[in-house]
Amino acid sequence: MMSQVREHRQDLLQRLPRLRLLFLALVSLVAIRFWFVQGVRGDYYRELAENNRMRTVVLKAPRGLIHERNGNLLVENVPAYNLIIDRTRSADVAQSLAFAAATLERPVMELQEALNRQPGKSFFQPVLIAENLSLSQVARFSVTALEHPEFEIEVGHLRLYRYGPSTAHLLGYLGEVTEKELAQPESPYRGGDLIGRKGIEEAYNGELRGVDGERIVIVDSRGRPKEDYRFEPSDPGQRLDLALDLDLQQEAARYFEGKTGAAVALDPETGEVRMLLSAPAYNPNLFSRRLEQKAWQELIEAPEHPLQDRALQSAYSPGSVFKIVMAVGGLTEGTITESSKVYCPGATRIYNRRFRCWKRGGHGWIKLREAIKQSCDVYFYHLGKDLGITQIAHYARLFGYGRPTGIEIAGEKAGLVPDPQWSLEIRGTPWYPGETISVSIGQGPVLVTPLQLSTMMAAVANGGFRTIPKVAKLSERPSFEPIGVNAAALEAVRDALTAVVMEKGTGARAYVAGLEVAGKTGTVQVVRQTTWIKSEDLPYEQRDHAWFVSFARGGGKQLVVVVFVEHGGMGSRAAAPLAKRLYEIYFRDFLLSRQSS
Repeated sequence: MMSQVREHRQDLLQRLPRLRLLFLALVSLVAIRFWFVQGVRGDYYRELAENNRMRTVVLKAPRGLIHERNGNLLVENVPAYNLIIDRTRSADVAQSLAFAAATLERPVMELQEALNRQPGKSFFQPVLIAENLSLSQVARFSVTALEHPEFEIEVGHLRLYRYGPSTAHLLGYLGEVTEKELAQPESPYRGGDLIGRKGIEEAYNGELRGVDGERIVIVDSRGRPKEDYRFEPSDPGQRLDLALDLDLQQEAARYFEGKTGAAVALDPETGEVRMLLSAPAYNPNLFSRRLEQKAWQELIEAPEHPLQDRALQSAYSPGSVFKIVMAVGGLTEGTITESSKVYCPGATRIYNRRFRCWKRGGHGWIKLREAIKQSCDVYFYHLGKDLGITQIAHYARLFGYGRPTGIEIAGEKAGLVPDPQWSLEIRGTPWYPGETISVSIGQGPVLVTPLQLSTMMAAVANGGFRTIPKVAKLSERPSFEPIGVNAAALEAVRDALTAVVMEKGTGARAYVAGLEVAGKTGTVQVVRQTTWIKSEDLPYEQRDHAWFVSFARGGGKQLVVVVFVEHGGMGSRAAAPLAKRLYEIYFRDFLLSRQSS
């Protein structure tokens, strides 16, 4: 018996170390688990517990309103109903999305993609999955709130561009923030935020977007709000006042219906942009609703390129408008005087090549003033030969050719001023003398934007000062540097440009009784011609482009107007009439006062 007890005791003593190890292992496992829960996953479980008790709601800041110079509202915010999903309150997110898709009559994949577009969102944060719900859709989600507590209706703000396409390129639109922008250090954006794209919306995005607020509420076990824990109101975006004159903008938009081109109007004393139009345009309100891929493809593939801003993002040959640069350069350098004469028989031969004038019978013996007034090509062919491409390029750059104007809207093209160095570096060929003759009337490789020509005309109008265009309304008058041309030469050219309009020159269609109007027409060949075929007799895509650059004075005010019509034919017919109409509107009060006195 005693021996059996000893054997049993001995067996227990042998098992005891194993039991001790097992116990230690269990204690260690519990300790490790405790460490894992409290240490490694502590933040997660604390957030889970906190989110079971609290919910954060982002209060979107209303975007700043945009007005034109007379107080008319251009861009505002209107209420919009958005659908939010809280995944922590859903037993099955896939089933929740299926229910929402059926209610909205949209594909499930569309809602899933909206959910996936916001990868930075915490699982505990509500996510926007559908926008711009109708009132009937809002009602359907409201009556099913008990069965589907994971869905909430958020009242947001929808950007409304009151004048649609007529102000599209100037104002721009809103687009969703990209992952790249979200990943930038100290990015102020959240996933799904809409920020300014193009135009004024982009240029002044920081001022317009405001600062979002935050509301933290305590909820019960079913996720229903019980009380506010913290409330930080949003800070609305700033109001922005533009120098734009809505009457001018709408008149230009009406004129360009069915046409392609651009128009610019600015104050030559301040640089304030009174009108900036590109046609054809698009409806910026489409982007307020997160444009679908199909609609986006249709826009970018449209043959008329409505997204292209032809006022500052497209460069064209200036045609006879370039004769302004030629005349100032020739007078300043002493290459010509106001009394210098050239005989124009309708064509001339230079460097063994025939160059024709636009007027078949020629202009006969002609001086500078008359050459500008009648836009004689032969006069400027000879001036170009004598002045040379290097000097021509120099004066073109003084007038702002070949560089951006500095307007606050992004994407501006610099244009092109060719010279021998450019030819060697870019084309790999020497500059040929015959090319100088073409450049002297604004043909060949010289390229400008309508906005650049507006600053050139501003310098002519204001006495030779470089103007920086500004779309936002200025609080004080800016100061500008002189461009560095001879004042007497500029005055002589200004007098000749006045004759173009006031003395029945090529710009007579811009004449307004009671105003001093100066201008220059330009007709740009799209295909080289050696005969006098009328532009309107050619296929549309081969017809000449039309320019009219001008300025007017009256009642102590000045205005520069530049009009460009693609394939419009002669500048005198296709472009000058719009300038006339814009001057009549802008100087309306002054003209009425003259009539009544």
